Amino acid sequence: MGGRGAVFSLEAAMTIRPATPADAPGVARVHVDSWRETYRGIVPDDFLDGLSYGRREQMWRGGLENPNWQGVMFVAEDRALGVVGFVAGGPPREPLGSFDCELWAIYLLRAHQGKGLGRGLFTRFVGEMASLGQTSMFLWVLAENPTVGFYRHMGGKKVGEKEVELGGKMLLEHAYGWSGLGVMGW
Repeated sequence: MGGRGAVFSLEAAMTIRPATPADAPGVARVHVDSWRETYRGIVPDDFLDGLSYGRREQMWRGGLENPNWQGVMFVAEDRALGVVGFVAGGPPREPLGSFDCELWAIYLLRAHQGKGLGRGLFTRFVGEMASLGQTSMFLWVLAENPTVGFYRHMGGKKVGEKEVELGGKMLLEHAYGWSGLGVMGW
């Protein structure tokens, strides 16, 4: 899997590599567009329409430029199109059981799903976390997310649930967890 500096190539036109501050605009575009593609009809339209590329860019750039940021981010890049997906995570934002790291976000534009990029991003992140000494991981996902089966396919077990409010609507989130990050053999 390699360390943070290694580049993983899926095919000639696609790579998965560590993110840099210069990737912040592309990451923001993927973040906002994938939310709108995935959650239309689940999350209120006003909330989705109010998502801001500028605010997301500022959020991700702030982390990527901060030498003390504890996060890890990789991007999936198409040579012609730029950033088409990303994964980010690090220390848990809120503790959940004995899990020692959290996958905060994994997003891939719909046109690039089903080609192995999601799996590549996921396994690259897991490999990095294992190399940093992390042994277990969890993530939160909206229960109605149409791609939630991906997490089960990747070996995740449901380990929790909670309600969250988005745009004035209460929605259910499920937590999926993985143990033994250093021995996962995809």
